[in-house]
Amino acid sequence: MKHPLPVRPAHICVLRLSALGDVCNLVPTIRVLQRLWPDARITWIIGKGEHSLLAGLSGVEFIVYDKASGWAGMREIWRQLGDTRFDVLLHMQQALRASVLSLGLKADLRIGYDKARAKDWQHWFTHRQLAPHAHAHVLESFLDFARLLGGEERVDAEPLRWDLAIPDSAYQEAARVTGEAPYVVISPCANPRLRNFRNWSAEGYAAVIAHAWEEHGLRTVMTGGNSAQEQEMGARIRALCAEGAVIDAIGGTSLKGLLAMLDRARMVIAPDSGPVHMANALRTPTLGLFATTNPDRAAPYCWRRFVVDRYPDAVRRYLHKSPEAIPWGTRVRHPDAMSLIRADDVIAQFDALLDATPSASPRSEPDHET
Repeated sequence: MKHPLPVRPAHICVLRLSALGDVCNLVPTIRVLQRLWPDARITWIIGKGEHSLLAGLSGVEFIVYDKASGWAGMREIWRQLGDTRFDVLLHMQQALRASVLSLGLKADLRIGYDKARAKDWQHWFTHRQLAPHAHAHVLESFLDFARLLGGEERVDAEPLRWDLAIPDSAYQEAARVTGEAPYVVISPCANPRLRNFRNWSAEGYAAVIAHAWEEHGLRTVMTGGNSAQEQEMGARIRALCAEGAVIDAIGGTSLKGLLAMLDRARMVIAPDSGPVHMANALRTPTLGLFATTNPDRAAPYCWRRFVVDRYPDAVRRYLHKSPEAIPWGTRVRHPDAMSLIRADDVIAQFDALLDATPSASPRSEPDHET
């Protein structure tokens, strides 16, 4: 017998720790839950870095878990929530660490992914699973939790909303880097996880920067973290660019400062990484570069039409299969896959996106079509 769904949940727990792009894709689900049950409390258990990005999100109580704290951090959360019982826990993290953390939380109902989407035996830690949803985008997978609770028709009738909190101090931080003239943001590097080959070439980025500068009079601001890999990439791109065409802000902003910078940008260009989803959440025109991950699953949701997509080519060349023959979400773990993206491909989409969004303020409405 299935556990019954709460008719009017009074307290909802959302368990999603990481990552930056994923938590941005989850926010529209939070907004839908708030509109369906405006009196419900929402407690979100979230990672430390992800909290620094979303801090101040209206109507949400955050409980922060630093994965570096290990068992001690889990026990502290269990102690902090020891007297709290949730009507429903939405287990949105397909990872064993999050499932173990969920064991110390009290909830009448625990909802997780269906077996096809669950990882690390997540379905063992939940009472009910989502209905199957083949070939779902990450954002749609999160919305499936709201669909189960509130009904598909009610949820799908709601517009997508993010309304991220960006303080004035973040805009001031960004302006000190960018100045007041229009600019493009390029975030050239994705998270350097093991065999996660998502980065394009310095030469390709330099060609796009030159086009933006020479043809459109737009400077490019490079952003990213402070890792050696990102600093090296920034230096390589700078060396290929004309003087004045690029501002190197890699490692030079807080996450809130980066949000403010993305919010004011004329366009954001990046591989499959947090900044494309952050920009998407801000309605900033976004050009994603995809070859090793499937954009149908992970592209910036509102700007899918403008993705440079070489994933099918990469699957055929490096996995020796057709895209239809591989499991959904399969990554192409080959260091040469991103080289299938040509500078001309990106420049063509750059110009198309500029033409489709002639004014950056007020923000043009994105294309929601697939």
